[in-house]
Amino acid sequence: MASRPDSTTDATGRAANEEHVVVFRLSTEFYAVEIHTVQEIVRMQSITAIPGSEPWLEGITNLRGRVVPVIDLRRRCSLPAGDHTSETRIVVVTTLSGVFGLIVDAVSEVVRIPGAQVESTNGIVGGSTTAFLRGIAKVEDRLISLMDLAGVLPGAAGAEHAIELQEAA
Repeated sequence: MASRPDSTTDATGRAANEEHVVVFRLSTEFYAVEIHTVQEIVRMQSITAIPGSEPWLEGITNLRGRVVPVIDLRRRCSLPAGDHTSETRIVVVTTLSGVFGLIVDAVSEVVRIPGAQVESTNGIVGGSTTAFLRGIAKVEDRLISLMDLAGVLPGAAGAEHAIELQEAA
């Protein structure tokens, strides 16, 4: 079921139901997170593993003096592992749970997507997949999966340990 266009605007003058997102690639597919959650995008850097953590928790890194847990988004989304390249980036996001780094294959663009181009994942995909996605956007000739960070960044044991390290720093 597609969202209906809404002619109302918010305080910034943009359409109230418009999505403003950072688009990135995992394997051959495109995904996006809301731009207001993105603190910065950095090149791949040294990451320290956390013994006993979840397999998708790559470890922690020092980001300008702050310890930040880093999640391999490919592994988190059960995608085949890939090699890190010169395009690999860490998208640093801020959530209610704290600051996290998300390893992605490449960051491609920042776009505004009209609400009418976004469909709910209900009826399209099912199972645990919907915990990671909040919608599918049809942009030009491609589909962009809109990620739900609350589903991607649950309070798993490894992530909780990383958050404790982050808070102690």
